[in-house]
Amino acid sequence: MAKRTKSLPKVQGFVLFDVTYADGSRASNRRVPAEILGGLDGDEPARVLIGEQEEEIARKSGRPKREIERLMRSPALSSKPDL
Repeated sequence: MAKRTKSLPKVQGFVLFDVTYADGSRASNRRVPAEILGGLDGDEPARVLIGEQEEEIARKSGRPKREIERLMRSPALSSKPDL
C-alpha cells in the first residue's frame, strides 16, 4: 500500500496594511487576502487590490480617487495582553 504524503497547509486569512495617501491622510487595517501575497512580487499585489478598492470607493462616493503614496503591513496584534 502506498504511503499518503501530506500536502502543505494553505495560508488562510487576511493580512492588514496601513495605507498613506499622497495628500497625507492615512487608512489603517486595510484587509488583503493572504493567498495573493508572497512570491517574487512580495506585497505588490496588495497595492493593486487596494488601488481597485479605492477606485470602487471613489465611484460610489462621488469623490476623486486618492493616490497611494506608501503601503506597509500593519504591526501584528498580540492575542494576549501583557500583564
